[in-house]
Amino acid sequence: MRYKLAIFDFDGTLANSFSWFLRVANQAADRYGFLRIDDANRDMLRGQDARQIIRHLRLPAWKMPLVARFMRRQMHIDAGDIPLYAGTDQMLEELSRRGVRLAIVSSNSEQNIRRILGPRLAGLIQHYGCGASLFGKPRLLRRVLRAAGVQPAEALCIGDEIRDLRAAHVVGIPFGAVAWGFTRIESLEAHAPREVFSHVDQIPRTFT
Repeated sequence: MRYKLAIFDFDGTLANSFSWFLRVANQAADRYGFLRIDDANRDMLRGQDARQIIRHLRLPAWKMPLVARFMRRQMHIDAGDIPLYAGTDQMLEELSRRGVRLAIVSSNSEQNIRRILGPRLAGLIQHYGCGASLFGKPRLLRRVLRAAGVQPAEALCIGDEIRDLRAAHVVGIPFGAVAWGFTRIESLEAHAPREVFSHVDQIPRTFT
């Protein structure tokens, strides 16, 4: 088997939460006093990394934990209305049938993720690393590797943001970029991911 462990980001990778994110991010902008995301800057921001986005929105570092807590609370309220991307359930089931260990590392909470996945799919995930700070994923990635007993080169981290890619590189995990998430795929490809996925159903083929 090429990889033994699949480590997924959640929002923008498994969950189709982009529309929700835009709406709630603008609620947070009004509440905490930073720039809104609108038609004039949305496409530009989708080509940038997290630090560039924060600078553009004029979001001070000291407000970031407040914004993160606000958005997690809103996600808890709205989780029942956030869908998975089409084919995600079949993809996770296929990986599990092939004996691939499954993990999720996310800034979202485990409670929210389990609710959106539903009991059947949530039960397929063997390792959760949740509640990461904006740049805190490397620590959780290392924790998941230890729990799974897998070396970095034996895992594939799959996500939709440049910060996901950089976190994987810090830990030495190959990265698979998805084309359907928050960040435009050409911006992710500029950082040389190991794999690129145009459709959800392509993911299991990488683990054969």
